[in-house]
Amino acid sequence: MEGKQRRAEAIASGNCMLGIELGSTRIKAVLIGEDKEVFASGNHEWENQFVDGNWTYALEDIFKGLQDSYQKMAENVKEAYGVTIEKIGAIGFSAMMHGYMAFNKDGELLVPFRTWRNTTTGEAAKKLTNLFQFNIPERWSIAHLYQAILNEESHVKEIDYLTTLAGFIHWKLTGKRVLGVGEASGMFPIDSDTKTYHKGMIEQFDELVKEKQFHWKLMDILPTVMVAGEEAGVLTKEGAKLLDPSGNLQEGSFLCPPEGDAGTGMVATNSVAKRTGNVSAGTSVFAMIVLEKALKKVHTEIDMVTTPAGDPVAMVHANNCTSDLNAWVNLFEEFANASGMKMDKNTLYEILYKQALEGDSDCGGLLSYGYFSGESITAFEEGRPLFVRSANSKFNLANFMRSHLFTALGALKIGLDILFKEEGVALDKMLGHGGLFKTKRVGQQIMAAAFSAPVWVMETAGEGGAWGIAVLASYMLQKEEGETLDSYLEEKVFKGQEGICIEPVPEDIEGFDTFIERYKAGLPIEKAAVEAFTWES
Repeated sequence: MEGKQRRAEAIASGNCMLGIELGSTRIKAVLIGEDKEVFASGNHEWENQFVDGNWTYALEDIFKGLQDSYQKMAENVKEAYGVTIEKIGAIGFSAMMHGYMAFNKDGELLVPFRTWRNTTTGEAAKKLTNLFQFNIPERWSIAHLYQAILNEESHVKEIDYLTTLAGFIHWKLTGKRVLGVGEASGMFPIDSDTKTYHKGMIEQFDELVKEKQFHWKLMDILPTVMVAGEEAGVLTKEGAKLLDPSGNLQEGSFLCPPEGDAGTGMVATNSVAKRTGNVSAGTSVFAMIVLEKALKKVHTEIDMVTTPAGDPVAMVHANNCTSDLNAWVNLFEEFANASGMKMDKNTLYEILYKQALEGDSDCGGLLSYGYFSGESITAFEEGRPLFVRSANSKFNLANFMRSHLFTALGALKIGLDILFKEEGVALDKMLGHGGLFKTKRVGQQIMAAAFSAPVWVMETAGEGGAWGIAVLASYMLQKEEGETLDSYLEEKVFKGQEGICIEPVPEDIEGFDTFIERYKAGLPIEKAAVEAFTWES
């Protein structure tokens, strides 16, 4: 009861922080206290629509989802503590990164919001990568802008402000045209020394489009870049009403810089310090490693972004991870059921995954590709799940499962090898989260082999990005003079939290290296399957 009363008093006095993250399928609001414990939360489910050739979310759906997630969180507070929220000490907004939201001088959206999911900017991305000698992925905002210019879209000449979803929400609630540096790094390349847009590349872009004679220069229309810990505005009266139409929420809350889901994920997993990183492994897989210095050359397989503090981050993203692996487990479940051995799914995963640890280090000559979709790292626009062996391969259950766990990380491993073997990137610790790690030890041990570094899994996976942006809001309010974000997280957020660490096994590292050479050599087999296997079931 004491804890409940303490929380109620904190909420009533406004000594709490709110984080809201707009993900691709869910909008989540999380209210936390000064010790970062979750007081209440609220969720809103939503989906994008494919309209006129673009993946988008309607403005009314954005505001509806924002308000609904807040309302459900507020109702959670009322039910649990008997308090109506009127004041909040600090607020932060986060959203899926990248995309394109362009507004005219009257604040009107010029074209429907184009999300990160759109892949219609290939020409622009390639030309800008060549111009900047810096990898510009298709989903980045600058690629969307330049593609609109190449397409001679009439709205471009009217642009007064270009931002992302997180930046848009922040603007509407505070009137401030700003972005956190991590989110800004998905719009345009960042200079980690100055913690703002790369001056030379800005000038290159302006020169590139000079003949178009737009009324704007690029810096005129981009949000101002801010770093974690800075105060990024105050909730206005209109903003409070927009977030909470009931009118209970008062104006005056301080807002931290809006961030992207990559940055809030780094915060939520305590992986913002140099030589650390986090890996999320589920349907897709991505790894983010905080660098000590910039990479020596451009790699189209590697995205360069930053932490919310502005430090450079190398990101390797693969479209395919556990889908094919899960399909094989489902097949074994069918067999178990047909044999009259009804088995709990978690138990089945544990049995099959643990078998993988008994296999030969290189999977006994087996090879598979879990390409349900295309894979940009290996230059596939489409994929075909595929399993291959020779007559001399050691075909047994242990090697079979091991090969599918290895191949789930195959494309990721190619990107990692660029970082570790070509660029000499140093890594001391990785934090793993996602479905691959649900079976204790196995996913960690395979991942440790891929990274040649210790992989940690926390006993609690954290509350995700909404909690992460709430923590960034707390950092803005609570940090001491000179206290860095990584120090704040280590000492005041995650200190004392237990986790499980698995060190890489030398034999596993050597076996994974052998497997990945077989994987790369076998890519023509996958290509042939894409070309030959075209019919629908």
